[in-house]
Amino acid sequence: MKMAAFADTEIKDVPTLNILICYLLYKIAKPVETEQLYDIAIGTGVINYFYYQDSIDYLLKNGLVAKETDKDGLESFVLQPKGIECARHLKKYAPKSYRDKLVLGALRYFARLKAEQEIKIEYEPVENGCYTHIRCLDVNCDLMDLKLYAPDKTQAKMIGEKILLNPAGFYGKVVELALSNEEPDYDLSDN
Repeated sequence: MKMAAFADTEIKDVPTLNILICYLLYKIAKPVETEQLYDIAIGTGVINYFYYQDSIDYLLKNGLVAKETDKDGLESFVLQPKGIECARHLKKYAPKSYRDKLVLGALRYFARLKAEQEIKIEYEPVENGCYTHIRCLDVNCDLMDLKLYAPDKTQAKMIGEKILLNPAGFYGKVVELALSNEEPDYDLSDN
């Protein structure tokens, strides 16, 4: 058998997945919407859909995780005391690289959700290219409303993706650049 056959990055062992999901919920330390947990778990490439479903079913049936519904009707997974014990005492049975990959995936996922609430990006095609329309939002007003031109939609989306990586940093750099901008020196000598 070739080594490439062993290179599968997905964990297909439900008990290990149970530990990983409990560990992830433990590290996040807040209820996680069912769709969000799915996106994080499957999106990292660590967990296969079918094994994810088996693991969630096990965790719910055995009281490690519970589903709660908020006032808006959104269902969330909440780690229970048995799940906390699982995460704390059995974490070493799940490879650290997978634990880290899931937690990092979750942190990035929630940072992106927060960024999307702080900034709105739209793409507006024009005759010879595309605008990336950026609005930095505050509670009562737009902090910034800016259009950047790109030669095509692909490059416009690349600009938008880079801005979404750190919207507050982008806004800060634009303001800093505006405040440090100065009139050029003019040569008024009689030479």
